[in-house]
Amino acid sequence: MRLKDKVALITGASSGIGKETALLFAKEGASLVLTDIDTDGGQATLKEILDQGGKASFFKADVSKAAECEAMVTFTEQTYGALHIIFNNAGIMHSDDGDAIGTEEEIFDLTYAINVKGVFFGCKYGIPALRRAGGGSIINTASFVAILGAATPQLAYTASKGAVLSMTRELAVIHARENIRVNALCPGPLRTELLMKFLNTEEKKQRRLVHVPMGRFGEAREMAQAALFLASDESSYTTGTEFMVDGGITAAYVTPE
Repeated sequence: MRLKDKVALITGASSGIGKETALLFAKEGASLVLTDIDTDGGQATLKEILDQGGKASFFKADVSKAAECEAMVTFTEQTYGALHIIFNNAGIMHSDDGDAIGTEEEIFDLTYAINVKGVFFGCKYGIPALRRAGGGSIINTASFVAILGAATPQLAYTASKGAVLSMTRELAVIHARENIRVNALCPGPLRTELLMKFLNTEEKKQRRLVHVPMGRFGEAREMAQAALFLASDESSYTTGTEFMVDGGITAAYVTPE
């Protein structure tokens, strides 16, 4: 088991990448705290893990609220005695997110509150816990759009994921000698509810897929496998990376410097 004796905190664990990662981490021996604002979805993930013999707890938290992020970390340490892995995965892609002209300020602010401040708060309160545990791994969910920009306008989302990437790099440098690794998982276009609700017409789907060399959407379970590598000791010399799992899209469009 690649995560035996490890304690992991996963935000956004009710669906998509968070759910698949929670299921996989549990199979690999981790003790888990699952967080989400969706209690029903979080409890469903929890039940699935427990039914398979895994060890997990659910804690309802809104990652845009500092006090709730502090509380989820406290709950993790009180429940399992330590914290070794933080997966700052919770995020939104709002259907009213468009270009600079069409996107309303409240949509931009909401996206940043969850996608950026949520990562900030996870690190703010989680890093002291990792220090107490002697080190660990932080994984922040960014996106390929932090590198490329999106063919279908989603300005607030794209800007927020760029912020996550920059934050990840700086935290990796700051904490590198404390045995704390910080990496950004950058998924390509995925067949998740989050993206499929945004790409809500066949035209939008094809506009995105035409850029993907592999010609298909990725799956949440494929992102979970990447997160497992970043969480495990197998990635012990890996920090500050843009871990691209994108079907080749950045290879096709990013010009080497």
